[in-house]
Amino acid sequence: MKGSLNIVDVTLRDGSHSMKHAFTEEQVRQVARGLDEAGIKYFEVSHGDGLGGSSLQYGFSKVNELQLIEAAREECKQAEISVLILPGIGLKEDLQDAVSAGAKMARVATHVTEADVAAQHIELSRNLGLKTVGFLMMAHMAPTNKLVEQAKLFESYGAEIVYVTDSAGALLPHEVREKVQALRENLSCEIGFHAHNNLSLAMANTMAAIEAGATYIDGSLRCLGAGSGNTQTEVMVAVLDKLGYNTGVKLFPIMDVANDVVAKFMPRPQEITGSSLIMGYAGVYSSFLLFTQEAARKYGVDERDILVALGKMQAVGGQEDLIYDVARGIAAKKNLLV
Repeated sequence: MKGSLNIVDVTLRDGSHSMKHAFTEEQVRQVARGLDEAGIKYFEVSHGDGLGGSSLQYGFSKVNELQLIEAAREECKQAEISVLILPGIGLKEDLQDAVSAGAKMARVATHVTEADVAAQHIELSRNLGLKTVGFLMMAHMAPTNKLVEQAKLFESYGAEIVYVTDSAGALLPHEVREKVQALRENLSCEIGFHAHNNLSLAMANTMAAIEAGATYIDGSLRCLGAGSGNTQTEVMVAVLDKLGYNTGVKLFPIMDVANDVVAKFMPRPQEITGSSLIMGYAGVYSSFLLFTQEAARKYGVDERDILVALGKMQAVGGQEDLIYDVARGIAAKKNLLV
């Protein structure tokens, strides 16, 4: 055996983007039960944009996330619930309520250059007794030395794990290896990696991260997640088993929950479409996909043009309203507005 790795499944959080935040309680119960039985240690449950994300800006949840966290907890005998929280979206009370509902891990997410806004959230998470993670999103948008600087801030605030987060699915394997290795060499805490598959590199990037020292890695069943989805959990389990890593996850049971549960409620296969490919190519936040498609239909423009423009503008999460402004501007230039 090469050592132990921790797989964090994000189907019930990142997958919320693809589901338009419409998970039902029964779907969450079925997935939670399957993940627990397969041996997953941590899995994430919350709105796609984290605690407090249910809003006009990001899309309303069909079912209150606290209800979903409680439902997931009730199905678990050994697995523990993680939640995502973004400073400026999730509030202190949201995290406290999530703990009451059963959360045991908090992943505090900021833009890759804005770790300083997370100090209070990380401190609160530690005080609440949660496994505390710093999540540096859109990691492709900062040079490695800047990433290290920001990761050190997370660690100084109390983060026990710091993630390199490829939110746009834009990184290439050698870039992942460089960034993760730099964090491993400069931090004392554990390192994690979260991939998106917009360039069909999620599995390759995950392997590069592991080889460079990451011990926490994210996946989603059937790739269910924003854009073209994430590293496919059940595939990752199989690959890591072949390579001799110990994940504690049983292959057949994790395949069963992916194929017999998740596949049946997915709105569409997680393919690399023209739009999601351009997201990786242009470096655009993966959760922008459905908003971009809607804006393209509304204004009669090519969604790829919108995404390229957003990439040039270096748009980040929280700027979803900008998508419609860009689409309207493209339509005006092409005299499509009436």
